[in-house]
Amino acid sequence: MTETTVRAEFIMVGDNFPTEEITQALQLEPTEAYNRGDFSKSMKQRLESCWSISTPYEASFDINIQLMKVIEIIKSKQKVLLHLKEQYSLKFMFMIVINIENNDKPAVYLESDTIHFASEIGASINFDYYIYS
Repeated sequence: MTETTVRAEFIMVGDNFPTEEITQALQLEPTEAYNRGDFSKSMKQRLESCWSISTPYEASFDINIQLMKVIEIIKSKQKVLLHLKEQYSLKFMFMIVINIENNDKPAVYLESDTIHFASEIGASINFDYYIYS
């Protein structure tokens, strides 16, 4: 039986910035990082640079479980994040990806602490839904 899964991701995007410097400044290994001009798996040239950290897909009925895992990793690095954002003109976002199986939908709401933290760092919050069965 296939289960509904959720992944949460914190993403930094910008025109062109050195992703390796982001890794060093945050002292975190990204889940994914690429630079403008790199080629994607589909052989398209990247138009921007990106650095992200995420949870794996996990069976879940509450998106806040995965979202809090990501926030806990970066929360103590808020000052560094804001410095990097200004230095490289970055955009921050949280992405929650939901794969719905068997019509089992997770709870989709945001805790006030999450809203507050996202606001403090100027991050948007985005959702992707994929309904399979």
